[in-house]
Amino acid sequence: MKVGGKIIAALVSLLIAALAVFVYVKFFFVYSQGVNEGDINYFQNEGFIFKTYEGKMIQTGYNSRNSSATIQSNEFKFSVEDEQVARQIENSSSRQIKLHWKRYLGVLPWRGNSEYVVDSVVSVQPLGAPSMPVDDPFEIPIEQ
Repeated sequence: MKVGGKIIAALVSLLIAALAVFVYVKFFFVYSQGVNEGDINYFQNEGFIFKTYEGKMIQTGYNSRNSSATIQSNEFKFSVEDEQVARQIENSSSRQIKLHWKRYLGVLPWRGNSEYVVDSVVSVQPLGAPSMPVDDPFEIPIEQ
């Protein structure tokens, strides 16, 4: 093989490696993870080819940055891959729920429509009650 052919082969190999690293970082690397707590506004199974679970959580809070303190709310849009986690969320309507999520930099159609993918339910509580961890995914703890 001539020198020019070796250079072209090296450049093509380098380009393929750079493309593989880009695809991994964009679609499979977990950029961040965390927990959000709030009320589920909607949760649905949608899609033409890939049926995914999509939801929106409303997080209420207190805004004291300005002189007239106000109550504000933030929206947290998320997707769910695991059907068991989706059932837990569906069974938690009218309750305060805490969700653990992972954030990816890119969206894959079979993973959902959001960069935020919920992987577990941390706790569920009736509105106004203290937080309680979820042990059994199908049994929501109720205080007596």
